[in-house]
Amino acid sequence: MRIVVTGAGGQLGQVLARELRRGDHEVAALTRAALDLTQREQVLERVGKLRPQAVVNAAGFGVEASEEDPKTALAVNAFAVRTLAEACRNTDATFLHFSSDFVFDGTATSAYRETDRPNPGSVYGATKLLGEWYAQGAPRHFILRIESLFGIPAGKSTIDRMFEDIRAGRTVSAFYDRTVSPAFVDDVAAATRRLLEGRASSGVYHCVNAGFTTWHELAMELCRQIGSPSNVIPVSAETLESKVFRPKFAALSNEKLANLGIELPAWQSALGRALAAPPRSASPIPPSGVRPRAPRS
Repeated sequence: MRIVVTGAGGQLGQVLARELRRGDHEVAALTRAALDLTQREQVLERVGKLRPQAVVNAAGFGVEASEEDPKTALAVNAFAVRTLAEACRNTDATFLHFSSDFVFDGTATSAYRETDRPNPGSVYGATKLLGEWYAQGAPRHFILRIESLFGIPAGKSTIDRMFEDIRAGRTVSAFYDRTVSPAFVDDVAAATRRLLEGRASSGVYHCVNAGFTTWHELAMELCRQIGSPSNVIPVSAETLESKVFRPKFAALSNEKLANLGIELPAWQSALGRALAAPPRSASPIPPSGVRPRAPRS
């Protein structure tokens, strides 16, 4: 397929572009500098010229930044998604968009399913939910909710920083009262490719590794796998000084994907594979090598 990846300069976008190319797809990897997603006419023109068979949107405006700048959060996390969905309608392309666990309020006691009612408690969560609704404007669409990514280039995530601190013997503070379903970026990228290549029905899917854990349990598992003495201090999320609402129970069930035969392994296994992988650094985005295609008959 000919695939456009937006947000290709980000942590997830770089891995997605690499995985899709590994599947012999032609990929136009568009960074923010290459395409401003908040400029509707520019987006429609660029996507129209490329005429992709799929558009994968990995762009997003972050949690803290959204609280500080709601206007930009709305433009990037919601209205830009509406434009991309319109571009996909115009070119008969599949649209795959990434969302977040922040669409939930964190009051559940079992892993959230795709059918559970969203109830965001932050600007970020609200704009991501609005983006989900807009993404459904594309005739064929996939909305993947992800959280707690790790194994990303340059090791910027919370879990990646834990890797470094525990390996270095530094003390790590970790929440014992916040629950998440970690997601290994390689597994997310592989699941993304399989969805695009398959015949699954349009809809929302939770794309995380199987199971869930508190941040404290995760840090202890890292110590065990690394073979490092435990220098993990349990702390309460209540001590976090932040103006941003974060769901305390954010576990997601990936059963819907598993029922399609797209199984993401347990988070413990994913940690082990990430630990065994060679260090990654952020790399320049290679030329897309994509030519405009003729309209479909």
